[in-house]
Amino acid sequence: MTIKTTTAASPGPDPKSGAELTGIQQVVAWAAGLPGLPADDGRFSIRRLTVAWNLEAWARSRHTAISYRRDLTTYLNWCVRERLDPLTARPSDLTQFRVWRELHGHTDRAAKPATVARALSSLSSWYRHLVANTDGTVARNPTASVKRPQLPQAATTAGLTPDEVDQLLAQADTQCAARTAVAAAHPSPSHRARHLAALRDRALLRLLADLGLRIGEALDCQVIDLRHNAGHRTLRTVAKGRDQRERALPAHTTEALDAYLAVRAAGAGNLTGPLFATSGVDGRPGRLAEPNVFLMIRRLAAAAGIPSAARLSPHSLRHAFATTAREAGVPLEDVQDAMGHADPRTTRRYDRDRHKLDRDPAHKLAARRASRRTSTDTPH
Repeated sequence: MTIKTTTAASPGPDPKSGAELTGIQQVVAWAAGLPGLPADDGRFSIRRLTVAWNLEAWARSRHTAISYRRDLTTYLNWCVRERLDPLTARPSDLTQFRVWRELHGHTDRAAKPATVARALSSLSSWYRHLVANTDGTVARNPTASVKRPQLPQAATTAGLTPDEVDQLLAQADTQCAARTAVAAAHPSPSHRARHLAALRDRALLRLLADLGLRIGEALDCQVIDLRHNAGHRTLRTVAKGRDQRERALPAHTTEALDAYLAVRAAGAGNLTGPLFATSGVDGRPGRLAEPNVFLMIRRLAAAAGIPSAARLSPHSLRHAFATTAREAGVPLEDVQDAMGHADPRTTRRYDRDRHKLDRDPAHKLAARRASRRTSTDTPH
């Protein structure tokens, strides 16, 4: 089969960029520009099957679908450079791809083992889909016998104590107050933008801390997802598996959200689009991106003097929500329901991770050593 070389395809418009394309339109546009695949020649063409494969992933998780697109795009671009037909690739070819990703990568920068493992997992999923649906055009999954990178044992998520969560939220309040004062004294567009960003960050942090949402769930929310129900202010979210849920918002969160949206509406007029927005180049609100939230949390945590600041992530707040709720005596099933876990064992793992450090034998050994020193130093 002749390899068709095309311009390198991107994974499609990022849903956080504020693009108006629907999920289906994004996937179709991405698949149409993929390099190294035959032209679309019917219902069961490779490109159409690739669209179906990615939409299946999209139905489970938008973030998984985007990762799949990036990994497949990288692989197909590599196939074009290597003059390799991806539909007849052998396990040895995929081993070479793995080595290339580990040593160079598409940006001439070595990829981490977890990134390489994820890429091979994405490609395995794609090949399995083609094997099942092409009636022999793709006869095997060449990734099946490729050795995956050995990943280090999963480390405990950098956690936050209840006091540290309070410190982080207080620092966001301090930043808000400072930028409010500057914007009032010097009402320039840049100062107003910084003020609005501080209000947004404070509202997002309170939402993550008070509801324990996944960061993807929070950033996917639209303004119209804020609702009233049975006397409660609520927020509709879409969890893993596209499961729609409605959570009650405590006053602590609604206060920050209302302050943020009031200032945003004053500048924008019609309040629509993502709940947590950036200023788009076309004047419309774009969607705040996850990497920016990581940086924001670490910056505020460092300013608050939290020792683990450099290792924190949005999941640290989700982790703190679960462990603090359990320590406060909230029943496991209520915490499980709030966090959207299908299996209670997933929720219990937060307890185990929290206390794994508390139960480390190093503490007991150190205590015994201190006790021996004390008994030795005591005069007889």
